[in-house]
Amino acid sequence: MARIASTALAVTGLIGGFATARSTKNRPLGGAVLAAAGTGAFAIWKKDAGAGRASLLTVCYLAAFGGSHPLAKKMGAWPAVNAVTGAVAVLSLLLGGKRRQKD
Repeated sequence: MARIASTALAVTGLIGGFATARSTKNRPLGGAVLAAAGTGAFAIWKKDAGAGRASLLTVCYLAAFGGSHPLAKKMGAWPAVNAVTGAVAVLSLLLGGKRRQKD
């Protein structure tokens, strides 16, 4: 369940941050949404997957945010945000859950 919660927070941060910035024309407010959701996702990732994976996923989250900007010039803003959000969601589902115990 935590894997879904952290993924939902990451998706909310990327899509919600962009939607907030665009609809309010207030980029810092969109950044606040991005930061708040990313902080929540990091906390869950760290608890479930450990600090290393949480850090890796957070770097991917921030890289997706940054990468969406040049990508938007090629494919449009919403398609770019959706593409990078999808990539982060897949990574979160794959890496963000509880570590498997070795027998």
